[in-house]
Amino acid sequence: MVAHKSRLLARAFPYLDIFSVFALTPPPQSFGHTPHRRLRWYLMTGYVFYATAILATVFIVSYFNIIAIDEEVLEYNVSDFTRVMGNIQKSLYSIMAIANHLNMLINYRRLGGIYKDIADLEMDMDEASQCFGGQRQRFSFRFRMALCVGVWMILMVGSMPRLTMTAMGPFVSTLLKILTEFVMIMQQLKSLEYCVFVLIIYELVLRLRRTLSQLQEEFQDCEQQDMLQALCVALKRNQLLLGRIWRLEGDVGSYFTPTMLLLFLYNGLTILHMVNWAYINKFLYDSCCQYRFLVCSTLLVNLLLPCLLSQRCINAYNCFPRILHKIRCTSADPNFAMLTRGLREYSLQMEHLKLRFTCGGLFDINLKYFGGLLVTIFGYIIILIQFKVQAIAENRYKKVVN
Repeated sequence: MVAHKSRLLARAFPYLDIFSVFALTPPPQSFGHTPHRRLRWYLMTGYVFYATAILATVFIVSYFNIIAIDEEVLEYNVSDFTRVMGNIQKSLYSIMAIANHLNMLINYRRLGGIYKDIADLEMDMDEASQCFGGQRQRFSFRFRMALCVGVWMILMVGSMPRLTMTAMGPFVSTLLKILTEFVMIMQQLKSLEYCVFVLIIYELVLRLRRTLSQLQEEFQDCEQQDMLQALCVALKRNQLLLGRIWRLEGDVGSYFTPTMLLLFLYNGLTILHMVNWAYINKFLYDSCCQYRFLVCSTLLVNLLLPCLLSQRCINAYNCFPRILHKIRCTSADPNFAMLTRGLREYSLQMEHLKLRFTCGGLFDINLKYFGGLLVTIFGYIIILIQFKVQAIAENRYKKVVN
């Protein structure tokens, strides 16, 4: 099993096990070699049936929520626009679940390759850092994972039912409300699954940056030809490892493209849908409007977290050219041919291999995109309210004329 080869994966697997319970990712234990092949086959068959049952539950929840939206629209006599927006938003439950299950099926081997690449990278980086006293860490990976993923998972799972249960309206039964909460939490947890892999890549980048900084210190005092050659070999090894991290990020981005794209679309549409109903409920004296703002804030924070972590990883990656410049300026023998050639190759690689947490090339997952997303959502909210105000003004004018 790959967790036995990698400490990073061993610390990340408890979170991935939770995501597998929600049928978001295959069980991590299903990857790697095991002597109990028959038992593994039985377990995977059982998990396939379990994931199929989850998918059927999502279909049922989506169907009955669409019916409830139609009944609520008829009861309150609101516009057809509200019905269309609500039906699309509820249909995304099923679309996201189908996309996630197909992604697990089609990219199962790719995910296994990602786990293997992480384990191999960690092992090679540990071996490369042994000459410099191993890896020293200020904050452990376990602590970062618990702080960034575990705390938000607890807050979101604990708060969302309290905020959204009352906002579902009287046309949804108690059992359906519980199932809907399960589906909503399941879809939001996809963001945290993505964050787990971003944190792993971030940890690998930090370790490699630390090794490069130690190399820079060694170059300052080294004047012996043999030692300089050994340090240049270590520099080349650092360069190759960073290239492998860049490829790993590309594989992770390709794996999460369909699901993260739909998650951003769903959260944005849900915020518009909730603002629309909050505006309607202002005239119905509904008391649940105060919770809608908190729900919208939760959805935004759940999109902010992967953007923030990706930005931190990009910033750490972009520190490498500065360290290379320090090596060039502070080296005891800056004219050493092997060092000059190695620094030139490393710098060219950094110019061409930019770390971009992209969603299929459609948009980048970083703070700049999140700011653009906020502007877009607020723009649509303003347009939505303008249409609502215009419709109310026209209705009042017709009443006055009649």
